[in-house]
Formats: sequence, structure tokens, C-alpha cells
Amino acid sequence: MSGNGRKSIARSDLERQAWPDLSGHALDVLSAHGTERDVAAGDVIWEVGQPDYPLVHLIDADMNIVDRGRNDSVVVTITAGNFTGELGLLMGQHTFFAGVMASAGRIVSVSPAKLRHLIATVPEVSDIIVSAFAARRKLLVEWADGALTIIGDENERTCLGLREYASRNRIPFRFIEHADRAAVDIFAAGRQDLPTHGTVAVVRGDTVLHDPSPLTLAKALGYELLPDVGEVFDLAVIGAGPGGLAAAVYGASEGLKTLVIDDTAIGGQAGTSSRIENYLGFPTGISGSELAYLGEIQAIKFGARVAVPHRAAGMQRNGDVLEIALEAGGQVRARAAVVASGARYRKLPLSNLADYEGNGVYYAATELEARYANGTNAVIVGGGNSAGQAAMFLSRHAEHTYIVVRRDGLSETMSDYLSSRIARDPRITLVTRSQVTALRGESGLTGVTLTDRQTGETRDVACRALYVMVGAEPNAAWAGDMVSTDENGFVLTGAAAGKPSSPFATSAPGVFAVGDIRSGSVKRVASSVGEGSVVVSAVHGWLAERSNGEPAN
Repeated sequence: MSGNGRKSIARSDLERQAWPDLSGHALDVLSAHGTERDVAAGDVIWEVGQPDYPLVHLIDADMNIVDRGRNDSVVVTITAGNFTGELGLLMGQHTFFAGVMASAGRIVSVSPAKLRHLIATVPEVSDIIVSAFAARRKLLVEWADGALTIIGDENERTCLGLREYASRNRIPFRFIEHADRAAVDIFAAGRQDLPTHGTVAVVRGDTVLHDPSPLTLAKALGYELLPDVGEVFDLAVIGAGPGGLAAAVYGASEGLKTLVIDDTAIGGQAGTSSRIENYLGFPTGISGSELAYLGEIQAIKFGARVAVPHRAAGMQRNGDVLEIALEAGGQVRARAAVVASGARYRKLPLSNLADYEGNGVYYAATELEARYANGTNAVIVGGGNSAGQAAMFLSRHAEHTYIVVRRDGLSETMSDYLSSRIARDPRITLVTRSQVTALRGESGLTGVTLTDRQTGETRDVACRALYVMVGAEPNAAWAGDMVSTDENGFVLTGAAAGKPSSPFATSAPGVFAVGDIRSGSVKRVASSVGEGSVVVSAVHGWLAERSNGEPAN
């Protein structure tokens, strides 16, 4: 792609970031740690689905990045002087495409292990490579170029779940609706293995999955990235929200062998926020997904491993090692753990709610969910900041947006800057002292009933999109009796857990908790990040005590 790329002749800012000049000290370091060799036109440097592949600096040769799933079409040509690779190389993910030499010449290959070491230790290399890789992943997502095609019905639950998993984890994919017969026929031309119903995921052009779970899809893509059974980490972080990501960044940057697992996607609930405006350093705001993406890149840069989607199902100590069981089987082993599993979305007490989840009822308001508000009313249930941010975002898509709250107003639950904006916005109506009491629609949501909690009066609102943001419940049951919790199920830490040595220590030796899961936490992105950053010093202290033979506290 030599900097201009097949998508456009004029380079965008993102393309310029993706294809920087590689020269000076950074080039010297890569060359010193790589292997230089001659190549011929047509040589395959790596193939689709390869788990370990090198960064290649093209000294005087060109390389084609080839999509095997599209009849070997050339995604991009990388010309002499540039280097290959994208974010998946650092994460250990399998390749989307094949790397095939377009011309003869000389190249320098740097193995993934050496590259990760250089990125962790040589800032000049890190600054160029990490920024370029992150920008290239964004380009692939924008272009919908990758190893994954999803075919299904837009509002079907499995289809929506797969697209949410791919979108939130920045996995490039194409989506084709069953209803778009022309597009389906073009994609299916010459093949007899595609089901004509349900949700179909086609991985790298040859693996066809019918109604897969996100975990099944992740395994097919080579994205689950679990460690070997015998591998022991210094630190396991359960949950990849802001607190967990911060713990991973600081743990890995301070030399701890760190693994992060999450059952859904990087970013946790914060990752579903359409816009965060009161986070320090982002005066114009930032989406939760972008903030999470930047945090993930930082963690990977310092060598942290990330495994998604994997749900923790239990935890026990076996000698000096914590064993964290996974719901899908297997386990993670570590000397210390940070529980940052946050909370699960609360649901409305409606008997037919499940009939509409993913088909009119949503628990986030990202670009993916906002499209369902186009040309209809949007109804948001909840009065916290996430609901206010969603209202401001959805009002740009919906005909009109309603916020439904049980209280008399927003002053007790929402930041003033948000509630003031909502009060001034003619596209948003606040419905107080009310709740959603009924959902209706045959093949999908078509309307809701709002009931005044004082008078009992009802009001029907036509809508195809209801966004439920009524808080969350602690997600700590998986740990069983390993850690003590308060009466609401949040994890006790510090003095409350009998561990005054650290405000984040739980009742279990070597186990710490940060973020929304912790009893008494503030439930804000910034505070979670702060806790995740600070807890690493306590983890270091615990590990030092154990290495010195001191008893567990």
C-alpha cells in the first residue's frame, strides 16, 4: 500500500499514520535483529491463518497482501521501503491475509518474539510500529476487509451478537443480509456449503459456521489466545474494563507477566458508551470503545496477553498458584489476580423482555445499536450518565428520543453538564416518575407503554428501539466463597475484608479487586482506571513477600 492504498489515491490522515517512514535508529535496530534474504516474485512469506508470522521490511521489493477468500484479490500492495504487519501480529492473532511477493528483491524478517521485545524496550521502534499497526487495524475495520464474513438477518439475536463481538473487538468483517439476495448470490457463487437460513459466519473463505457462539467464532479465527495449560502468569486480570485494562498496562509495564481475560469485549460497560466527555485529557470527549482500544494497545505494547471471549467460572488456590476455571473448559494459572469483572446489565421486570432482546431492546448505544433508532422514536430507560450520553448520541439518529426515569428528575443521578444539555435539547423529552410496563410487536419491537408511578396513567410510544440503562449487578458470583462480599454481592476489600494493608486486597490471599466490582467504589471510569493503576503496587508487594518466603496475609 506504499502509503496510498487501493481505497483512494489521496492519503487520509489515518493512512499517513498507517504508513510512516521507517528510517534512522528504528530501521537500524530492526535490521540488526532481523534476517536479511533474497526473495523472488510469487514467494509466499506467510499464509492465511498463520499463527506466527514476521514483520517484514521491504528493502527493494514489493509485496501483495492477498485475500484468499476473494479469489486471491490483492487487498493492498506494500512497496519497497515500507514494512508489513498490523495489530494482530503483536497480539498473537492468526493472519487475515496471505503475504505474497509481488517482485524480486531483498527483505528483512523480524520474528514476532523479537519484535515484541523491541517494542517493549526500544521507544523509537515502539512509537513507529505500534502507531502504524493500530492505524492499519482501523483501516481494515473501515474497509470491512478481513477474514470474516457474516450473513444473516440484521435483527436476529445470534447475528447481532456476532456483529457486536466483532465490532467491539475491532475484528474486520463484512456483513451481508439474507434479504440482499444479489449480494448473497455474488458471495456464494460457485460454492454449495452455505446454509440458506440462520446466521452464517465464513472464516477465511473456507470455514463455514452455522449459528456459532462468539467463542466458537473466536476459536475459528484463532483469536481466543488462551495460554498453555502449564503456563503460570505473575498476574491474571479478570475483566477488561477500564480498571482491568489499567491493571494490565501497569502490571505489564512494570515487568509482570500479565494475562487479561474477559467474557465479552475489551472495555467492559464503558466500552459501550457512545461518548465520555468528563474523562481527563479528552476535552472534546471520546467514545468508550476508542478509549478501550487505546488501553488495549497500551497493554499489548508492554507485553500483556489478552484472551476474549472467556468467562471465569471459579477460582481456587493450589499451593502458590491461583487456578481460575473457565466456563468453556480449561483454566488460567497465576501467582496473583486482580478481579475487575465489573457488573452485568440489569434488566426490566417484563415477562416478554427476552423476546425483544437484540430485536428492539438493547443495552448499549454504540454505532451498531444506534442504527436501529433511524426513522423511529428511541426510548431510553435510566437516569445515569450512560443514559444521558446515549440520549445525546441517539438524538442525532432518532425522530425523537425519550428518557424514562422513576425519579422526579435527573439532578441526583446525572452530571450537571449532561442534564443541562438534555433540558435544552428539543429532540429529547424527559418522562419522570414513570417506568416501562409493556412491550409490543410481533416480529420485533414496535412500541412501549409508559406508566406514571404515582397516578397510574399510561402512555403508548411507538418505537423500534428501547435502550435499557438501569445500572448493573455485581459480577462476582463466579468466584464463589473465595472472596467475601457485602450484602449486595460486591467484593469487600481493605479493612472491610480484614486486610488493612491495601484498600484493594480481598479476603483471599493474593487476590485483589478494583473498579465497579469493589464494594464502596465510585463507579466512574476515571476512578476505575486509578484503582487499576494503583493496585499493581500491592500486587508487587504480595509477590515480593511470597518470593521471600513470608506467609500469606
